[in-house]
Order: sequence, then structure tokens, then C-alpha cells
Amino acid sequence: MKSMSAVLSVVYGLVVYAFFLATFLYAMGFVGNVAVPRSIDTGPAGPVAGALIVDALLLGLFAVQHSVMARRSFKRWWTRIVPPALERSTFVLAATLALALLLWQWRPIVQPTIWRVEDPAGIVVLEAVYWLGWSVVLLSTFLISHFELFGLVQVLARLRGRDLPRPRFVTPLLYRWVRHPIYLGFLLAFWAAPVMSTGHLVFSIATTGYILVGIAFEERDLIAQFGGRYRSYREQVGMLLPRPWRKRRPSDAVSPPGTLG
Repeated sequence: MKSMSAVLSVVYGLVVYAFFLATFLYAMGFVGNVAVPRSIDTGPAGPVAGALIVDALLLGLFAVQHSVMARRSFKRWWTRIVPPALERSTFVLAATLALALLLWQWRPIVQPTIWRVEDPAGIVVLEAVYWLGWSVVLLSTFLISHFELFGLVQVLARLRGRDLPRPRFVTPLLYRWVRHPIYLGFLLAFWAAPVMSTGHLVFSIATTGYILVGIAFEERDLIAQFGGRYRSYREQVGMLLPRPWRKRRPSDAVSPPGTLG
């Protein structure tokens, strides 16, 4: 029975990961208005007031779900109900469901246009920054163990009868320069738009605010978990922008347990 439950855990983790990956790829097209049937600026339109209410509720739902489930206090309570090996996959599933709902029900607000870049060179630069942002997000997840971040390492550990991986300090590339390169990548992708509609601006402002608030809560948890090691790291490394004037030690970067997506 235990082996069967472990096998089912792996199946669950793989299905959740596939669902996440498909939704994440769709989100890349959604934000950039690229190759998807419904994007941030396309789809069923309606009265502006109604669209703002719907979009605000969708963004709020994602923010609340992610913020609550990412907290250590919630995880301690949640793992009394859900096996610890499934906690991360279940978090990913809930976050992906909230994101998928946002992508499905988003109401575009295309007017007025906040800015429109006409210069071909400027368009190319912004599009390059957009894809750079998503590349930074993906690279950063692999630097801190992509498959652990999305729950696959945990379910495989259960199948093999091994202990779950413990949070650890590492110094992988981008984390030597900024503490939250995943969030930095999202911000680049969200704001690098040749055409910034009102709806896109609402999305970008709301997600930026959520990221800044989320960082504050996340770092509070990290200090509680790692103490002086994380405080020292925070003093040496910038939050979202590098601090070239600060001395960085070759170790002591943290693998964040709670991130967007």
C-alpha cells in the first residue's frame, strides 16, 4: 500500500508539473500578445468598470492564494493534512489553477493606450527585454533546482524512501548579484511592452505591488529560517538590482522556498 501511494504521488507530481508548464508557456504568450487565442489585450471586451472589477478580483485571488500557501506557518498546518512530499506539488497546483483562471477570465482594457513605441529599433529592444525577462525566470529556477521548486524531487524522494530535501544556502550565478532574480525576470517581462494598454498597465502595477509585498513576507520567513546567514546575505546582495559597491562572499546565497509560479 505504501509503495502504491508513493507511485501515485509521482503520477500526481508529474500531472501537476505538466499542467503548470502548459499554463506557464501560455502565460508567456498572454502577457506579450504572442501566439495565443486570448491575451492581455485580446478577448471578450466589456464595460471598463466591469473589466476592472473582474481583473482586480482575478489578480487578488492569485496574490492571496500564493501568499498564504507560501508562508511557513501555513505549511506547518497544511502538512498535517497533506503528506509533506505532496505539499509543494499541491502548492504548485493551486497556484497554477489561480493563474489559469486569470488567463481564462481576464477582461482586456485596450483604451486608452498608455504608450505606443513606433520606432522599429525601440520595438526590438523592448521585445528583447521581454524575452530576456522570461529567460531570467526560467534560468533562475534551474539555478536553485527547478524540479525541487515544482515538487518533482519531493515525490521522487518519497518513491525511493529517501528524506525530503532540506532548504540550503547556495550561490548560483544570478543569486550572487540579486536576491530575487525570478521576481526581477517577471518585472522585466511585465513592463517591457511596445504597446502598453490600460489593462496591461493595471496588470503590471498590480503584479509589481504583489512582488514587492511578497518579497517582504518571504524575507521575513527566510530570516526566521536561516537567521544571521540570511541577514548577512541581504546586506551584501541587492534585492532586485545589483549592488556592485558591496563585497559579496563566495557562499551564502539562499535557495528561496516560495516564489511566483
